[in-house]
Amino acid sequence: MISSATRIRDVYSSGRFGLSIEIFPPKSAEGDESLRQTLRELAPFRPAFVSCTYGAGGSTSKRTVEWCREIQEQHQLTSTAHFTCVGSSRAELIEWLRFAWSEGLRNIMALRGDAPAGQTEFQAVAGGLKYASQLVTLIREHFPEMGIGVAGYPEKHPEALNLHVDFENLVRKVKSGADAIFTQLFFDNASFFRFRDRVNHSGLNVPVIPGIMPITEFARIQRITAMCGAVIPASLASKLEAVKDDKPAQYQIGVEFAITQCRELIQQGVSGIHFYILNKSQAGREILNALGFMSNERTARAEQNA
Repeated sequence: MISSATRIRDVYSSGRFGLSIEIFPPKSAEGDESLRQTLRELAPFRPAFVSCTYGAGGSTSKRTVEWCREIQEQHQLTSTAHFTCVGSSRAELIEWLRFAWSEGLRNIMALRGDAPAGQTEFQAVAGGLKYASQLVTLIREHFPEMGIGVAGYPEKHPEALNLHVDFENLVRKVKSGADAIFTQLFFDNASFFRFRDRVNHSGLNVPVIPGIMPITEFARIQRITAMCGAVIPASLASKLEAVKDDKPAQYQIGVEFAITQCRELIQQGVSGIHFYILNKSQAGREILNALGFMSNERTARAEQNA
């Protein structure tokens, strides 16, 4: 049974499949109500946890905690708060962690964070941290019972010099105390499987959870992939380009692709799937229903077979 006190390290234990979704704090009252409806519609799938992102430069850090608390109290789901190094000293980071812990949060997605607007590269503030691995160490030092997830990049972090350097950064994060790796979105499963094999062969004994973003609009996913470095396969891109003036057709192609992608991932034994839903529920519901996730069916089967 998943509860608000469940840690990331326990989500994938004993053969349990960990379904998770990611949201962001809305910018308006209307957005808040829309997100609440999204959570009500996705709650029956019983995700192992719902993660909530940070705004640029940590601008929504308090709202992130507020949403995580609401997820736990109003929707009876475990929450995970994103947490970055951006714009905060070590003392301020510890203060935020104390606040999050006092509000009932027991899981953190530990990220370096993106450079604030106007900066060409990330710069730590005075007394701050420069790397996500340092943030993981800080959390483990002051809150050893906190569950910690970190990011992984099957197609390389856009700022990394090469795949080797990027992977060495991941190794440091995991060895600093991470419980699981959650990947950047991708559309080529082969890149994920290569990445997972490398993690396994390196002796990092943590689950690698694929991050999936259903394509609902071609122009939007082009903007997102341009920022994060994910590659849209040529065959998929050509299908979407052919219907660039037909948004319903783009949506249908994207949902069908995500269903096929997730089926292969599940068949190849992934420990879970982390869905980037962009605060919308329709595509997620269609995909999860097609995969047989209603009422946490897959979790029940996994537990029976454990």
